[in-house]
Amino acid sequence: MKIVVIGGTGLIGSQVVATLSEQGHEAVAAAPNTGVNTLTGEGVREALTGADVVVDVSNSPAWEDAAVLEFFETSTRTLLAAEAELGVSHHVALSVVGTQRLTGSGYFRAKVAQERLITDGPIPYSIVHATQFFEFIESLAGLSTVDGVVRVAPALIQPIASADVAQAVADVALGAPIGGIVEIAGPESFQLEELMRLRLGDEAEIVLDPAAGYFGAAVEERTLVPGDGARLGARRFEPWLREAAVR
Repeated sequence: MKIVVIGGTGLIGSQVVATLSEQGHEAVAAAPNTGVNTLTGEGVREALTGADVVVDVSNSPAWEDAAVLEFFETSTRTLLAAEAELGVSHHVALSVVGTQRLTGSGYFRAKVAQERLITDGPIPYSIVHATQFFEFIESLAGLSTVDGVVRVAPALIQPIASADVAQAVADVALGAPIGGIVEIAGPESFQLEELMRLRLGDEAEIVLDPAAGYFGAAVEERTLVPGDGARLGARRFEPWLREAAVR
């Protein structure tokens, strides 16, 4: 089976490509640095020719509201049009748990727009909603820091290792189109404050702030965690953190 992975050289995409290749599939890493640009259309038709499945795990290079909306809408339209022309039978997209509850953020409004194009489009599809990756918790702390203080909302989070995300995305790509959303998350949940302390250490100044929000959007206790029936990864955060520290 030929599977084209858009964003196939990034953190998730490279692992999806490796997982699918190990299982004997023709997995193609498609990204601007491999000559495939979904914003301009460069190389898209050539990469998708003969593909059975397209997996989109790409992300916007700019996070300003208008730029991120343009990226997800233009990229998705480009892919869906090429897939319809070339007979691709399954479109898989990676998105975020809680997207529909986070529309106070321009980024998540753009993800909603992306998902709407997919669900209204001509290609059978599956959308994978993942929780925050272990690898991005430190970056999230940086985005939450004001004057040296990490401010976090009193909310739960259920992070997942990128390797488990990649495995789940590969599994979905090899299955029949779901025609809906599947949620994936790590095996354990934390209060955001607790997770930040585990990641940053006791020396970090972390303050619980109900007004802190998440990427500019207001959150409630369970905004960021999946519902019942989510697929759970195997890797736990603290063992992963110890392993990451010695790499």
